[in-house]
Amino acid sequence: MIPAPEDKNKPSNVVNIDACKKLDDRQRKQLQHELKVYMEQYFKKKLGKGVDYTKVVLWEDMLIIRGERFLTEPELYIVETPAGKEIVRAARMQVARQHAIDNLPYFEEKLQARVIHQTYDIEPENDFWMHIAVFDRILTE
Repeated sequence: MIPAPEDKNKPSNVVNIDACKKLDDRQRKQLQHELKVYMEQYFKKKLGKGVDYTKVVLWEDMLIIRGERFLTEPELYIVETPAGKEIVRAARMQVARQHAIDNLPYFEEKLQARVIHQTYDIEPENDFWMHIAVFDRILTE
């Protein structure tokens, strides 16, 4: 195979994704735990309250992060009305947007892959949120 010509605009520290090894089951589980702890610390630091339940899954080319029981007591009260639900959703969607801005570079560096698609959503009535990122390569064996 003939190597691609060097791109003059490409930073020299970019990892060649073809050369990156896929995570075996042990490495995947270890990294999922590490990312879970990281996310819990991130939200505790940024919001002063952590998520009661966090789950991180690395699967093929995706990173899936979900959290439950993250709303404050006042937010839980506000969510009981239809208008309140939308207000809390809008506020927490802003938190999710900022989370994506703050953490995508970290995820890309950690996984040695680029995020090519992502989505996040908040269900305040269920006290649930999720973030899904799709990478430009298969991450797991």
